[in-house]
Amino acid sequence: MKKGFLLFLFCAALFAANAQKKKAASLFNGKDLTGWKIHGTEKWYVEKGELICESGPDKQYGYLSTDKAYKNFDLTLQFKQEANGNSGVFFRSGIEGVKISGWQVEVAPMNHNTGGIYESYGRGWLIKPKPEDEKRLKEGQWNTMRIKVVGDEVTTWLNGHQMVYLKDEKIGKGQGFIALQIHDGGGIKVRWKNFKIKEL
Repeated sequence: MKKGFLLFLFCAALFAANAQKKKAASLFNGKDLTGWKIHGTEKWYVEKGELICESGPDKQYGYLSTDKAYKNFDLTLQFKQEANGNSGVFFRSGIEGVKISGWQVEVAPMNHNTGGIYESYGRGWLIKPKPEDEKRLKEGQWNTMRIKVVGDEVTTWLNGHQMVYLKDEKIGKGQGFIALQIHDGGGIKVRWKNFKIKEL
């Protein structure tokens, strides 16, 4: 009886520990850029609990990367595009100056492949969403994006609808941080909030 009770307590503690490991954590504290690093001269700032990226005077590419690397994860976030709105979410990425390596889940104006996956300075577009799925984007409103990366598999969702699924050996070998992008060309502004990540 006593052994059985001890075994029960051990199993309960193990279950609680595993559940704690899988609990979603916030990537953005809503106050400042703690936990993130700016690359380039474009603007990144916090306003009323929102993380904002905006083109600067140089009108070049800009990135905001996490201090920490993430391999396997399930990430959800919200974005609202203003002006051009051409941005993206990089994963398993590295950077030198503003030359980034890795993979981007696209965030762009209507009919410009939001939710698709692009390999920066590599093979280019790996997969684009279907034209009918792009209509899920809410222009000028808050959108919810989910990105799940496990091994060599990547799945993206936009407002609860699956956009793409990709299985790729090169991605499976990748490692690095998560980053937000400002596209070059100027005139871009995107608001972000509610970053929740669950490491898998």
